[in-house]
Amino acid sequence: MGMVMIGRRLSADEFEAVRKDPTTAETLLHSDVDDELDLDKAWHGIHFLLTGSAWEIGAGAGAAILGGDEVGGDNGYGPARLVAPLTVRSIAADLETLEVETLRARYDPESLTAADIYPTVWDEGDEAFDGYLAPYYTQLRDFYRTAARNDQAVLLAIT
Repeated sequence: MGMVMIGRRLSADEFEAVRKDPTTAETLLHSDVDDELDLDKAWHGIHFLLTGSAWEIGAGAGAAILGGDEVGGDNGYGPARLVAPLTVRSIAADLETLEVETLRARYDPESLTAADIYPTVWDEGDEAFDGYLAPYYTQLRDFYRTAARNDQAVLLAIT
């Protein structure tokens, strides 16, 4: 199946529950609710387009994928990450300024390949951006927009 990124928006009560007992993160991540995000394997490519780096975490939109504080146990590729509501608002505001066309201008298949960005589909050229990264980026932006509007925290994990 590979490394896929999932996320969930958290209410204030859920946020506090995870802060008090990090083991609740796994249960919340895998509960069936409408507050979910599934970036499939596009997460790493999107992170690279947001930060210019394979693993460094930036401010604002640069924290959308790998930001937050580690909580709970290993989900297969490390622990979940908890993003507090204040940080969610900062990420959402920054994502609002980044249109898909801005990311398209940053998209360079050779750079993604050279940086060993997962998954290794960059030889598909523009189709990898148009048919894969762009739709998932739009979902990510919408997810954070909704979380910020509702003053929610975010829980993310690579599974």
